[in-house]
Amino acid sequence: MIKEVIVVEGKMDTLAVQRAVLADTIETGGFTLNSRTLNDIQAAYTKRGIIILTDPDGAGERIRRFLTERFPNAGQAFVPKVDATANNDVGIEQASVEAIRLALAKVRHSTMEPGKEFTMADLFRYNLNGCPEAAENRAKLGAVLGIGYANGKKFLQRMNNYNVSREEFEEEVKKLIMNNE
Repeated sequence: MIKEVIVVEGKMDTLAVQRAVLADTIETGGFTLNSRTLNDIQAAYTKRGIIILTDPDGAGERIRRFLTERFPNAGQAFVPKVDATANNDVGIEQASVEAIRLALAKVRHSTMEPGKEFTMADLFRYNLNGCPEAAENRAKLGAVLGIGYANGKKFLQRMNNYNVSREEFEEEVKKLIMNNE
């Protein structure tokens, strides 16, 4: 049983999560979060903690950003888009049991003081920004680091905010580079 309450977008997401793990969920109902839902999320955040697990699409990222601003110590779980796509649809409800379990096993928490371990130079050095394959490389690396896909600036912010260590980063980048050769 996962102690924290998992915040998802809809009923089908709840079903997918509950197939994968024993956990309580709260559904946002999309971006139109009403005051009752926000109060429920606030209560869960205060009493048990929450993990935000939204769809890996634009709407899901907007919901994640909104919730993260309100609940800065929330856990963050990301299912890669490639693992959450089926039948021309993207969402947690499309993800396999294994993909959801893996995302929840890699929950990250933001630090109060964002780190300064990584710079944009790191992204350029390892072809994570400024080259044709950068987006694909960030998607792959974000999946293994448990920080999700993002553009270069947001990816850098997540690495520094979610306590990604230099050793972890370099180990996974080396694997990524070896797999691309």
